[in-house]
Amino acid sequence: MTRWSREYGDTYRVFAPDRGSWTWVIQHPDDVKRVLVTNHRNYTKGVGIDRVRLLLGNGIMTSEGGTWRRQRRMMQPAFHRRIIEQFAGVVQTLSNATVDGWLAAAGRGETVNLTESMSELALDVVLHAIFSHDLGRLVSDLTDNPFMMVTKESRRDPRFAYEFRQLGKHVLKLVRQRRSRGTRHFDFTQMLMEAVDPDTGQGMTEREITDEILTLVVAGHETTASALNWTWWLLSQHPDNERRLHEEQDMAGDLGLARYADLDRLPFTRQVLHESLRLYPPGWLLTRRTIGPDRLGGHAVPPGTDVFLSPYFVHRHPQFWDNPQGFDPDRFNPGQAEGRHKFAYIPFAAGPRHCIGENFSLYEMMMHLNGATRRVRLRPADTGVAPVEARINLRSARDFHMRVEKR
Repeated sequence: MTRWSREYGDTYRVFAPDRGSWTWVIQHPDDVKRVLVTNHRNYTKGVGIDRVRLLLGNGIMTSEGGTWRRQRRMMQPAFHRRIIEQFAGVVQTLSNATVDGWLAAAGRGETVNLTESMSELALDVVLHAIFSHDLGRLVSDLTDNPFMMVTKESRRDPRFAYEFRQLGKHVLKLVRQRRSRGTRHFDFTQMLMEAVDPDTGQGMTEREITDEILTLVVAGHETTASALNWTWWLLSQHPDNERRLHEEQDMAGDLGLARYADLDRLPFTRQVLHESLRLYPPGWLLTRRTIGPDRLGGHAVPPGTDVFLSPYFVHRHPQFWDNPQGFDPDRFNPGQAEGRHKFAYIPFAAGPRHCIGENFSLYEMMMHLNGATRRVRLRPADTGVAPVEARINLRSARDFHMRVEKR
C-alpha cells in the first residue's frame, strides 16, 4: 500500500482474486469524510468483519443498522467523562505496580519487555473496569486468568476466535450470579446490565451483554497497549521531546485521582500521545462496503464495492502534514493544529461509528504517563528500526526491550 500510494495517489483500486472483485483504497480526507460522515448511511462494514464477528459476536464493533444504533445508544452513557474519572484509582494502582516491577528488574540489572508490560497493564485495567470485584472470583474459580490469552497469543484466526468465545460462558455465569444475588458493583458489566433503550424501555439480552463485554476486553486492551508501546519507544528515540514531557510532568506533579479536566495541565503530554497515534494508529485500516453507487476521488464506485481507508496513510499524507514521517508533537499544539483538515487525523475513526472508548483510552494513557514518567525513563536495550506488523491492529513486529533508569 505504501508503494501503490506513491505510484497512484489518493485513490486506486486493487483486484482481489480470492473475492473476485475490486477493492478501492482512498486516502484523501475529503473522501474519508464522505464515507464516514456525510454519506455514511450508504456504507456497511466491509472485508474482514465476518472473521471479527467470529471473535466478538454481534457486539457494537460488528453489528449493523438498528441493532447497532440501539446498542450504541445504550452503551454511550457508560463512556461519559464523569464515569471514566471514577476508574482513576484502578488505573493509578495498576500503573504504579507496573513501574514498581520495572524498578525491581532494574535493581537486578535486568531489562524489561516493554511490549509485554503494556499489553498486561492494558488488559489488567480493562478487566478491572469491566468486572471490578468479580474479577478476583473469576480468576480464582478458573485457577488462572483466562483472558491472558489475548496477551500471550498474537494470532486472530478461527481457532483463537473459538477459544476466546468460550470465555463467554464464564461472563454469562457472572451476570446471572449478580442478578440472582441482587449484588451491584461499579463497573462496565453493571452498567451494561442496567442499560435501557430509551425508545422501548427494554434492556440488553444476556447474549448482547456477553458480546459487548467480550468486545470491550479485546478493543479496550489491544489498542491502548499498542499505543503506549509506540509512545514509550518514540520518546526513547527523541530525548528532547522526552525531556519536555518530563519537565511538564514534574511541574504538574502526581495528579492522583484526577478528573478529566485535570489532564488539561498536561498539554504537551497530550500532544505526544496524539503524535504517537498519528504515526502508529492501532486501528490502521477501516473497511466499508457500498450499498448504493457513490463517487470517491472523482471516480464512480459501484454498489457492493469494498472500500479501504487507512488512518496510517491519511496521517502521513504529505499535503496535510509537514515532514509526515517525523515525530513532532508540536504539530498538535493549538497554533499548528488550527486550520488542518478535520479528517486528516482519525485514530479513533470518525462519524457515528467513531470509537466509543476514545475518552477511556486517552484518560488511561495520560494517567499512566503521569505516574510513570515522573519515576523512570526508558532506554532501548537494542538498536535498529522498529518494523511494523499490520494485522487487525498495527503492532511492533518485535517486542521492545528497555533498560529502566530511575529518575
